[in-house]
Amino acid sequence: MTSTKTRQGKAAEQAGSEDDRWHAFDSAVIGARVKALRESSSLSLRDLAERSGVSAPMLSQVERGETSPTLTVAARIASGLDLRLSQLLRLDETGAVTIVRAGERGRGGSVKRGHSFEVMTAGRPGQRAELSRHELAPGAATGTPEDPPMHEPGSRETALLERGSLVLVCDGLRYELDEGDSVTFDADLPHHFENPTSAEAIFLAVVSAGLRRS
Repeated sequence: MTSTKTRQGKAAEQAGSEDDRWHAFDSAVIGARVKALRESSSLSLRDLAERSGVSAPMLSQVERGETSPTLTVAARIASGLDLRLSQLLRLDETGAVTIVRAGERGRGGSVKRGHSFEVMTAGRPGQRAELSRHELAPGAATGTPEDPPMHEPGSRETALLERGSLVLVCDGLRYELDEGDSVTFDADLPHHFENPTSAEAIFLAVVSAGLRRS
């Protein structure tokens, strides 16, 4: 049985190790990461201040790299972003390159309803884009209960039609797409794809989060 003193000693060692790693980070790097994570979550400085308990002026200074927050403040910022401190610091990541093997793709949709898709990017904190591949049977449409929810405010989507023909219905307007065509639109508007033909359609879609419309 582990004694209380031993557990406290291990906790102190872990905290000390985390503190050492924290001081190794450049304030400008931390600031840029906080800003990217905040914007990808569509949060204003005031929103994050309310969620984290860190004042908006302090958050602004951190994002500009003008000050380096203490470990306690950084932990509060991470909590306001719904992250662990290790995720904010990217300590959970193994490197700058992430490979998703073909057999590791996330899959969804419903073959019965005629729409299936694969998510081809790994879900990581602060990731601002997601790539997916969709197969749409003849007469089928996206937007079924099995599909992903409506994208967050400010999202943009680009779709590339690999095979077949499609109709994009976005905000009540219809846009016809042929093989090889691509389209970019505001993904936070009501939208779906339809396959009005007798052949299967395959398309790739990239959704970028937190990109405000101009």
